[in-house]
Amino acid sequence: MPDDKKIIKPKVQNLILENRQRLSISGVIDVESFNEECVVVDTELGLLIIHGEDLRINKLNIDNSELNIEGNIISCEYNDRETVKPKGFFSRMFR
Repeated sequence: MPDDKKIIKPKVQNLILENRQRLSISGVIDVESFNEECVVVDTELGLLIIHGEDLRINKLNIDNSELNIEGNIISCEYNDRETVKPKGFFSRMFR
């Protein structure tokens, strides 16, 4: 008797921070944006925002869902897409 149930793969996310200089992330879906001060990563567990100085992406492998970032890492913050609000001039003006 064939089993028509889909096997749901559990969502897995690993962050490994070494000496605030190297960050390895698994469960990466896509890199939304990046510059030397901020990297925004779409992961299986939500949007991950990394703040720092002199940030650079050393390795991005979407097939293996891995990302390596180097630089002076200040913070890592998860944010659900629904709660991400623009922080421009008009969003502050029209609250």
